[in-house]
Amino acid sequence: MKSNFYASLSNLCVRNIASFASFANTVRSALQSTWDRPTFNHLVNNAGHGEMVDFAETTEAQFDSLFNVHVKGVFFLTQALLPLLADGGRIVNFSTGLTRVSYPGFSAYSAAKGAVEILTIYMAKELGHRGITANTIAPGAIETDFLGGSVRDIPAYNDAFASMTALGRVGVPEDIGPVVANLLGSDNRWVNAQRIEVSGGQNI
Repeated sequence: MKSNFYASLSNLCVRNIASFASFANTVRSALQSTWDRPTFNHLVNNAGHGEMVDFAETTEAQFDSLFNVHVKGVFFLTQALLPLLADGGRIVNFSTGLTRVSYPGFSAYSAAKGAVEILTIYMAKELGHRGITANTIAPGAIETDFLGGSVRDIPAYNDAFASMTALGRVGVPEDIGPVVANLLGSDNRWVNAQRIEVSGGQNI
């Protein structure tokens, strides 16, 4: 059933690299039993979390947690699912506007996302012979649950980031989805190895 497959997907823990082979087998079975096909077309790596802590105060545990999810998770989950990704498929990885500008408290998080941007370029290069594209989306401040919903729920944060943005507000998830959909579209086959910032003109 599709609902069982989506439940399995939502319960995937990207910190647990050892679970990826089993998860890939689950995806393989679901593709065959539910959709009667051996492959899927689109992989969007968007799992993540944040730590807002000054560089001098960042612990090894916080650093490792960020890199395990944002870098190792993206690297090894994509690797595990690669045999199931169709030729001509699309990979979209998520980064952050904080790889272009700095904001106190995000050194480890932004370093992890910088690694994702470089990894995406290598994916594009090494998977190009299969017609697979790989691009990075870099959102600015968005009203989500990130950091406990700080940008969404704390007016001071919301106002501060809105003041940095040319369009005078922070983003919402609906500002990001259409960009992802565009990159996944069949007509968008010539955009590859790009970092695309979606921030409403933040810090310009």
